[in-house]
Order: sequence, then C-alpha cells, then structure tokens
Amino acid sequence: MNIQRVVKDLVATKRVFGLHAKKLQVLEDAKGNVEVAVDPIGCRKGDFVITIAYSAARIAVGNPKVTTDLTIGGIIDDWTEDRWYNRRSPKGT
Repeated sequence: MNIQRVVKDLVATKRVFGLHAKKLQVLEDAKGNVEVAVDPIGCRKGDFVITIAYSAARIAVGNPKVTTDLTIGGIIDDWTEDRWYNRRSPKGT
C-alpha cells in the first residue's frame, strides 16, 4: 500500500467492460508521479488516500475480474501537507 493524493476525476467514455461503471481518479505520489486508480469509495480532489496495487487491487474493488492494478482503499483522515512534502527529501529538509 502507498499514500497518494487525488489530483482530479478522470473521465473516459469508452472503457473495457469491467470498468464501465467504475469511478476513476488521477493520483499523484510524493515524487510527482501520476497514476490512475479505481475509486470505489468516492474520494474528492485533494484527499490523501491509501492505494492497493497489483492483483490485490482487483480484490479491493470487490470483483477479481475487474481489470485494474490500482485501487483506492481508504481516505486518510489525518495527513498534512507538511508530512507529504517532507517525504520528498531525506531528513525532512
């Protein structure tokens, strides 16, 4: 699992069958890398979330046949911008 931040909703009108009714989010990690995840819990822009990857991501969606390798597993209630940015450099500088 990793901590990432929701950047925005992703709108994709044409999708494979397993993703046709799933909400998608663009996420960013502490290094600025961007990924797309299935959002089964309803996150908002700016939320810090826990992500589940690989084959466990399909199980987290509730259907192991869904074609995803990244799923949002929870919204973090207490995580600050300071903690996020301090992770980018060694020793929090």
